[in-house]
Amino acid sequence: MNTAGYTYLHLDEATDPDRYVVCEYRVTTDLPIEKAADAIAAEQSTGTWTGISTLDDGILHDLGARVTRIEGDMVTVEFPVDDFSIEVGSVPQILSVIAGNLFGLGSLKGVRLEDVSFPKEILSGYKGPKFGAEGMRKMLKRPEKPLVGTIVKPKIGLSPKKTADYVYESGAGGLTNSKDDETLVDQRFCPIEDRTVAVAEAIDRLESEGHMMMHAINVSTRGDRIVELAEKVQSWGARELMVDVITCGFGAVQALAEDPSIKVPIHVHRTMHGAITKDPLHGIAMLPLTKLVRMCGGDALHIGTLGAGKMSAGANDFKNLDACLGNDVPYKGMMPVCSGGVYPGIVRDIVDRAGFDVQIQAGGGVAGHPGGVRAGARAMSQAVDAAFEGIDAEKYAETHRELKEALDKWGMR
Repeated sequence: MNTAGYTYLHLDEATDPDRYVVCEYRVTTDLPIEKAADAIAAEQSTGTWTGISTLDDGILHDLGARVTRIEGDMVTVEFPVDDFSIEVGSVPQILSVIAGNLFGLGSLKGVRLEDVSFPKEILSGYKGPKFGAEGMRKMLKRPEKPLVGTIVKPKIGLSPKKTADYVYESGAGGLTNSKDDETLVDQRFCPIEDRTVAVAEAIDRLESEGHMMMHAINVSTRGDRIVELAEKVQSWGARELMVDVITCGFGAVQALAEDPSIKVPIHVHRTMHGAITKDPLHGIAMLPLTKLVRMCGGDALHIGTLGAGKMSAGANDFKNLDACLGNDVPYKGMMPVCSGGVYPGIVRDIVDRAGFDVQIQAGGGVAGHPGGVRAGARAMSQAVDAAFEGIDAEKYAETHRELKEALDKWGMR
């Protein structure tokens, strides 16, 4: 029972998957877990702290959330689809229901949204990726091998020309992708127009030499200006855009993906996600965020390093991988991007865990190579080739100097 005197526990009732949004929460509380679960369901649907004259049995039955499973500290709560806005594709309202005031409930020491599943009625309001993993592969003429990329380093400080030189050297070394880092948008030392034009010229040069590559220009800005900026960047020659989804909002990704004027893929960075996802007992896991990014139209998304590197969430990374590529939703697959402390010696480990449908991305692992950026790019490309061919990297390095130099510096995982 909650304080209003209504029970939200319906553990034995059958569920119609087309009528409910199903959420899984990890709950830490001194209360009996049933009461804590009840409090979440009440707070996020029809309940309040006291009995009220305006709540009748009909509202409670039709719109009240219900707890359908309790196992250990895990609680499953289902929200009727009618609790959600009829506005098509409204992530803000979805999050206000499934991840709203419950985090402030005094009766809970901690609560973490671990997963969410949406019915067809809500999924149909989103278009998903415009290009997705397969579309990016077609653009890059790379049908099978993992994509292999870099992040321009240092993340800030390079001029437009030096940025373009970095991109060219990376492509000349065999990389298929490169990107701005999350903090670079339009600073005085590297204006976005000058950078975009210079990088586009570098990529055109690579293409004339027979190598396909794309670079994601970061267009993260105010919500009311992001489409305009993206259109400009595209007109200056950008072949891919990048958006910081947590800082800009899911609506920024959605606005770009659904605008017919945007004709290039959207690379989604998850900077600041750790403030929300890192505490294992409170906040929101990356998995629900991954699902929302795919719904909103991200073509590629950072998912960590699958147990390797500096940005790993271990086993949870694999759930994000599945959420990017799984066929349980009516969208194109989203390219999972593994980055964060990546270097040639852990490439095989990533491929063994992720398979070939992945973008493996190194910043310091390219720029930090003893031979420079082109040699670092070659080492990463060689490591990916070795993994694709099923050859041990150390064996492959016997005939590939750049890979050997990288392994000598950083070792093997």
